Order: sequence, then C-alpha cells, then structure tokens
Amino acid sequence: VQLQASGGGLVQPGGSLRLSCVGSGVNLEDYALGWFRQAPGKVRQGVACISRDGEATFYRDSVKGRFTISRDDAKNTVYLQMNYLNAQDTAVYYCAADSSTQALRVGVQDGAILNYDGWGQGTQVTVSS
Repeated sequence: VQLQASGGGLVQPGGSLRLSCVGSGVNLEDYALGWFRQAPGKVRQGVACISRDGEATFYRDSVKGRFTISRDDAKNTVYLQMNYLNAQDTAVYYCAADSSTQALRVGVQDGAILNYDGWGQGTQVTVSS
C-alpha cells in the first residue's frame, strides 16, 4: 500500500493546518486509515484513525476536540484537520492504512503501533511563533 502525505508546514500557535494523504495504486476504501506522528527524540504515537466506512473515528486524548480525521474515497484521500495547534503538536506526521480498524485504534489510543499494511512518507508540522 503506497501512501503520499502532504500539507505540513510552519504555523503559529493557535493556527490550523490540513494534512492530506493520497493512495497510489491502491483503493483506500478497502482500508481503515490513520495518522501518526513522531517528534524528535520521541517514539511514534498515534493521533487519529477512521474506519473503512467512515462511521467510526478514534483520537488520542490530547487532540480530541482540536483534530478531525475524515476520508473522501472518491478522491482516494484521508485528511487530518488540525486546529488550535500548539508546540507539542510539532512532529513529522505519517498516514497509515490497514485492513483492521481495531489494529489502528490500539495504535492511536493504546500506544500499540503494529506493522500496518502501509505507511506514507511523512510530512513535517512545526508549530512555532
């Protein structure tokens, strides 16, 4: 599963960004999708995931109410809308795809990141004034 993430950048605290992740050579509607991030010197952590049908979404506690994950299967794309960004959100953000929503959920909410079917290459998000 090949994924291409984009949309990162430099944003001031309190600002917003929208990340996108497009599937290449794969039909993303067959997969649950998620976003993960890794800050310098820290382990990768889950951020959010969405089920194959888009009906279920899951978030890590620190982003609830600020981040929204969504998918547009017609565009073969998953999004992460990030609002009220703060310095602790600074990281490289990765998208991931897996056949199991539960597998992504445990990565996002329980910290058990598994060997998912596919990962994007990462996009840098820097929150700084």
